[in-house]
Amino acid sequence: MSTTLAATPGYRAVFAVREFRFVFAAHLFSLLGVVVSELALTVLVYDLTRSPLLSSLTFALGFLPYLLGGTLLAGFADRYPPRRVLVVCDLVCAGCVALMVLPTTPVAGLLVLRCAVAAVAPVFQGTRIATLADILGEGELFVLGRSLLRILSQSALLAGFGAGGLLLTVVTPRGAMAVTAVTFLASALLLRCGTARRPARASAAGSREGIGATWGVLRDRRIRALMLLFWVPPLFAVVPEALAAPYADRIGASSAALGLLMCAMPVGTVLGELLAGSALSAATRSRAVLPLLLAGFLPFLLYALRPGLALATVALFLAGAAGAYTLGLDAWFVDAVPEERRGRAMTLMTAGMMTVQGLGMAGAGLAAEFVPVHAVVAGAGVLATLCVAALALEVRATAPRASDGGTAGVQATERRDAAERAAASG
Repeated sequence: MSTTLAATPGYRAVFAVREFRFVFAAHLFSLLGVVVSELALTVLVYDLTRSPLLSSLTFALGFLPYLLGGTLLAGFADRYPPRRVLVVCDLVCAGCVALMVLPTTPVAGLLVLRCAVAAVAPVFQGTRIATLADILGEGELFVLGRSLLRILSQSALLAGFGAGGLLLTVVTPRGAMAVTAVTFLASALLLRCGTARRPARASAAGSREGIGATWGVLRDRRIRALMLLFWVPPLFAVVPEALAAPYADRIGASSAALGLLMCAMPVGTVLGELLAGSALSAATRSRAVLPLLLAGFLPFLLYALRPGLALATVALFLAGAAGAYTLGLDAWFVDAVPEERRGRAMTLMTAGMMTVQGLGMAGAGLAAEFVPVHAVVAGAGVLATLCVAALALEVRATAPRASDGGTAGVQATERRDAAERAAASG
């Protein structure tokens, strides 16, 4: 019998795994490098050109190459030993940032190097996710490890730009980027020294597969449905964030209030994940995936009332907290993807998530040119709920036993977790 409160290993058990501690520390350094370099490069390009368009384009280039890199380069995640892929990606990023630091690098070169960093990012992230399954297993520890890395990412977004802004008051933009080159090197060193060498996942024949094999992952109906559940919600979730500044202006909020609106959803996401990961069993999280997805965009509908700061902040916090569905979705996805294609699938999933966020921000801005901001956010909530409902039907239809709504999958999760606890206690 499953219970609401978890008899699970918990986050502390994840940190007890030595390799994960190195991966976590490397992730922290890599995040610092990405966040600070984005901010510093945006400032540098504006200083050199005095062009708001080029400055904003520099930031947008963090999203655009994801799909290209995630499809063309995804095969590397399974073709080569994962540790080698991770270290090489970090070294490529460090090299690109080091070239940005050179005063002789022109603006066009800066933008090209920015694209290169963004293109390798999905390969790095997809390989790291797949490697987590090797380090922590495919069960509860993997789900909690993924959750910890997401929590760290959200926290970095909350604190990273502030830390980068403070750094830029002390050093020049090129100096700040020099610091980020060091953080990428630190990440590479941690991964090289702290993780075990593992063979490539793909067979000799599979390693020769090209871009067709990457998109071929989606031929599996179950994987396709789950992949869309990773892609569609972020497409709409970024709408309030993209329109936070104009909405704050419409309701007469201050700059501090704008910061509150920007932070509400990430804070809700962090707290929701912590609660689900520490207080709910794996089986309960699995059952909660679709209900949380369906309920997650309902708070957006409050924007139809043109809410003030307090109500809008609460709505965004609740929407962020519903993001705890990702813990159960992670377990479904790693169960559905064959091990020899796991790196490729994780890379494609990561690339798609980042790409749709860029599209969602652009689409929100375009819609707000013709429709009031509050109506755009409320409309996004309606569209998101309808899309997620359609995907929920497809996911249920492709569950291991569609006749009972996926009970077999939940039971399998419970059996696997029981086996892990028994092994740990033995």
